[in-house]
Amino acid sequence: MSNKDNFASGFILGTVVGGLVGGLLGSWLGSRLPGESLDEGSENLSESKSRKKKRGSIARGEGMEMARRSLEDKIAQMNEAIDDLRYQLNDVNGSAVEDDGDRAIAEEP
Repeated sequence: MSNKDNFASGFILGTVVGGLVGGLLGSWLGSRLPGESLDEGSENLSESKSRKKKRGSIARGEGMEMARRSLEDKIAQMNEAIDDLRYQLNDVNGSAVEDDGDRAIAEEP
């Protein structure tokens, strides 16, 4: 029976001490992180958040445009490779297709 009593008191003591140590360590590490201080007014915080959102949306927009262009280039390369393969396979099968210059290429916007 005494083991159960020691376990409960040790568990409670460990929880309290761990909470205190964790709280102190968290507040100490939080104060050392760079960032905006809490002393600034809420107006400054909302302005900086809106600026960060604008910067983020611009960066995402540019990134999406670059990704779209890259994807279009890859599609054009794939279309050329498919056409080349089709012509090669038609030559092998004995039914050569005349090249009239029409190739499937992604249209440029």
